Amino acid sequence: MYVHVIVLPGGGYVQHAPHEAEPVVGRLNGLGWEAGVFRYPLNVRHPAPLTALQAEVGRLRATTGPGNAAIDVDTARQLGITVCGTGYFSYPTVELTWGLILSATRLIPQQVASVRNGGWQVGLGTSLHGATLGVLGLGRLGTRVAEIGRVFGMETIAWSQNLTPEDAQTKGVTYVSRDELFARSDVLSVHVVLSERTRGLVGARELRLMKPTAILVNTSRGPVIDETALLGTLREKRIAGAALDVFDREPLPADHPLRSMENAVVTPHTGYVSRDLYEVFYRDAVEDIAAWAAGSPQRTLT
Repeated sequence: MYVHVIVLPGGGYVQHAPHEAEPVVGRLNGLGWEAGVFRYPLNVRHPAPLTALQAEVGRLRATTGPGNAAIDVDTARQLGITVCGTGYFSYPTVELTWGLILSATRLIPQQVASVRNGGWQVGLGTSLHGATLGVLGLGRLGTRVAEIGRVFGMETIAWSQNLTPEDAQTKGVTYVSRDELFARSDVLSVHVVLSERTRGLVGARELRLMKPTAILVNTSRGPVIDETALLGTLREKRIAGAALDVFDREPLPADHPLRSMENAVVTPHTGYVSRDLYEVFYRDAVEDIAAWAAGSPQRTLT
């Protein structure tokens, strides 16, 4: 029996690194199956259309996580292709969010670079106690980020298009208007799902409302923030800085200005990249393939 492990762009437009397929391939080989790998090119954007030619590659698409905007599930169904997901938990992204916040506010990358180059203290960081944490999107991730903010002694405020004052109150967060969120936040963290409604949600107007001492953090999806507007804001130092794990184009081009800006902390979309979450991805992907081969698909996407 020949099984194809399909490595697709994660989260709709981010391609998983090639090495991510190897644990799945190894486990399948251990079950006595010959496993192959099919990869999309780096420039694939969502939704990636499935063609009859691609359908010939295999009748199963196993993707990590509970959903993948890169897969046209309706077309897959019409072509007789089963699409399965895996388990997922969000706390690695919450943890990275706070790593980025602390890195930006306490100038950790600059301090590390100074020590490695033979220097000592550089710059002056900012404490979080008593500061205001703004959360754009108070869902599962945003709520957890707000909880940790309160542990640091921060005031927590939030706004999103569907959030109500009552919902915010039940989560221990103060509901504010959209403009107030940007104007009051010392740290503004983005946690909304990318959609046509949220694309460019943080634009030039919103950035102009922010304090010159504020930090903008994004571990959601790059296009939620208008990148051109953000680059202009950072060049002119109209806010203190940005801490970003997601971008319009991924991988970030080698000559992209964000790579060299002193007031930008950037990481390569590693919010979900943790050993324990990868173990869930690989275990479930193998289980998905085995269940499909046995005629009883599980975790099917609809």
